[in-house]
Amino acid sequence: MYKKIMFLLLLTSLLGACVSISVDSDEQKTPQTNFVTATLVPTKAGFVPATSTPAPVETISPTLAITAPANCTNTAVLLRDVTIQDNTQVKAGEKFTKTWEFQNTGTCPWISYALKFAAGDQMNAPLSAPIPDTLPKDNVLVSVELTAPAANGAYTGYFTLNDPAGKDVFIGIEKTFWVKIIVGGGVVPTLGTGATQTSNTSAGGTANTNCNYNQNAGYVNQIAALINAERANAGLPALNMNSQLASAAQSHAADMACNSSISHTGSNGSSVYTRTSAAGYSSSYIEEIIYGGGGPQAAMSWWMSDKIHRDAILNSRSSEMGVGYAYFSNGSYGDYIVVDFGSP
Repeated sequence: MYKKIMFLLLLTSLLGACVSISVDSDEQKTPQTNFVTATLVPTKAGFVPATSTPAPVETISPTLAITAPANCTNTAVLLRDVTIQDNTQVKAGEKFTKTWEFQNTGTCPWISYALKFAAGDQMNAPLSAPIPDTLPKDNVLVSVELTAPAANGAYTGYFTLNDPAGKDVFIGIEKTFWVKIIVGGGVVPTLGTGATQTSNTSAGGTANTNCNYNQNAGYVNQIAALINAERANAGLPALNMNSQLASAAQSHAADMACNSSISHTGSNGSSVYTRTSAAGYSSSYIEEIIYGGGGPQAAMSWWMSDKIHRDAILNSRSSEMGVGYAYFSNGSYGDYIVVDFGSP
């Protein structure tokens, strides 16, 4: 009897039906009540069992592209040398980081702008390196990794800021900025073959007895050669070197160096005409170009990329020229170059 009851329970569970089970007895058959089997509830169509709610996914709005306004301007100001002041002494072969702080004073945002090596001593600097994106009126730190040369001496490397098209960003009225170091101890800065040191007692401006600037005959000759090369490329005759024009140009270069200025007006109010006349040059035509903050090649690159200066170099009215160069380590620009063009 027991086996019969267990078989009926198993069968009822498998069929999923609700049944009443009776128990056979030799004496009587009594209905079994209050015994209910489990009932399977059919799943509703389209019903999805509850699951754990997933964490909300953060939606990041796309960054808006910054575009330069039409006809925006590109200018900068060099605020300070953050590291490696001019003429810092370093060990031969020493690796160091030069950092400048600039302000974007133009209206163009600096997006994908770069620092580029321009001229002078490269010191293992990369030819180009990106700078952080900078909005107008913001400041930015610009750095370059360098290695000091192995030989003792004074070294200068010139750099430019460039937009994505490769155009230079003007830093004031200049395009170059620099790093100046001295390898070894007790070395007086020399700027290449032919450098000499002179006190400013010239007639180009107010004398400054505290200004011992350096001249450089090698740089003077290099500038003259570069100018005549550009004239030859344009089919123009070479300019002769004139000692009177050279005297006036050197006088003004020294005056600018010792007074930390870049101007065609001397510190005593002189003009290119009065300076060349004072040097004894009688002219039917006279013109002057100046540059600060770079060596001969940097100066030529800037002059030839600017229409006014390019036209002066390639002016057919000129037949002679004089070149002046002065370097003063305490000056705002370091290097000062003057070229006076003329015709008798």
